[in-house]
Amino acid sequence: MPGFLLDVATQLTCPHAGQVTTSPGNPRVKILGQPAATQADVSTVAGCPFAPGGAASPCVTVDWPQPATRVMVGGQPVLLQTSPALCNNAANAPQGPPILIAGQTRVKGI
Repeated sequence: MPGFLLDVATQLTCPHAGQVTTSPGNPRVKILGQPAATQADVSTVAGCPFAPGGAASPCVTVDWPQPATRVMVGGQPVLLQTSPALCNNAANAPQGPPILIAGQTRVKGI
């Protein structure tokens, strides 16, 4: 599914408003001055307040199981704004999809 490429400056939150940060593994390819995000990059969540029933279960990571199929950076598929993803807690249990707040709208991929 085509979509705009994610870069490390793309603003994402977990479903509970925690801030998602992506650390680039390959900062050589840039989109509008920011490194492109790939499936190999680490996306972490900070400040997730999720505590169902009073037990803390914050989102800590984001998994991107279906990145782009035709665009690669350093041999790794790039992430798209349309790529399905899941935020996970420390036990790797899914907590819901990340929410796109703002991202670049010039470079597309498939």
